[in-house]
Amino acid sequence: MEQKFEKLESIRVPELDAILGEPFKVLDDGFVRVVDYMGSDQSIVQAARVSYGSGTKKIREDKGLIRYLLRHHHTTPLEMCEIKLHIRVPMDCWRQWIRHRTANVNEYSTRYSLAIDSAQMTGANEWRNQSISNRQGSEGYIDEIVGIEFSNQEKDLHELSKKVYNNRINAGVAREQARKDLPLSTYTEAYWKIDLHNLLHFLRLRLETNAQLEIRKYSETIANEIVKKWVPIAWGAFEDYQLNALSFSGLELELLRYINSGDFTGAVLKAESYEWLGRKDDGSLKQNLERMEFEQKLEKINISIPWK
Repeated sequence: MEQKFEKLESIRVPELDAILGEPFKVLDDGFVRVVDYMGSDQSIVQAARVSYGSGTKKIREDKGLIRYLLRHHHTTPLEMCEIKLHIRVPMDCWRQWIRHRTANVNEYSTRYSLAIDSAQMTGANEWRNQSISNRQGSEGYIDEIVGIEFSNQEKDLHELSKKVYNNRINAGVAREQARKDLPLSTYTEAYWKIDLHNLLHFLRLRLETNAQLEIRKYSETIANEIVKKWVPIAWGAFEDYQLNALSFSGLELELLRYINSGDFTGAVLKAESYEWLGRKDDGSLKQNLERMEFEQKLEKINISIPWK
């Protein structure tokens, strides 16, 4: 007996189709835009049920299934959705971006083509201080008067590096060597194709307040201008269960039990047993990142910190 199959129709998202190829500006001369995509919220449901076509399930039931998947970290159905982005990004930001090794990437080649004649500029009020508590982060801004000098120096450096590069090119130096002294602020471009599961992981890390501001701006653009339009149900679940959620370790849950019962002394003794409450000579607490992260969680849910 010949088996009959339901005819499949290509899944399209009108909201995303409307912005295909449209560049969204990021920083002073960067952008991100959608080149192509495959799948939608419907594709996630389809894969989870191993069914074809739109089926007879109601939107409410589809939403419930997607939220269940995100809530319980069932990631395979999310891998059925893929998106290809075209990005222009400064090299120092791209260094962090490319560490996410779960995408397919093809980058602009300065061995084959001339370097992009653009570098990210920093405004006088945009120079950030080094964070005291986070060695790889920043906090607050340097005085704008000082920033004016730094921005002027940056402009001079960019002009000099461009002049040196162009002199080498005009003299016939190989492009692969002529480029070597270009600053990390030089823009590069790439096609970046990634599935939804790994894209959400990228966004969860790069939307964090402690992520570098520049890559955070790209992440905000991808999230707000693209992903929310592409998979609105999955994005809503991601916001609820990952982006805006809190997780507690076994140690933290033990402390919460003491706090919830009103036994603050027990909580302090338990924190001391974790070696969280070491003191300096002046009596102030020594820096302990795990304790500080727990304190931030308590502040978010408006719970008093027992040792403060």
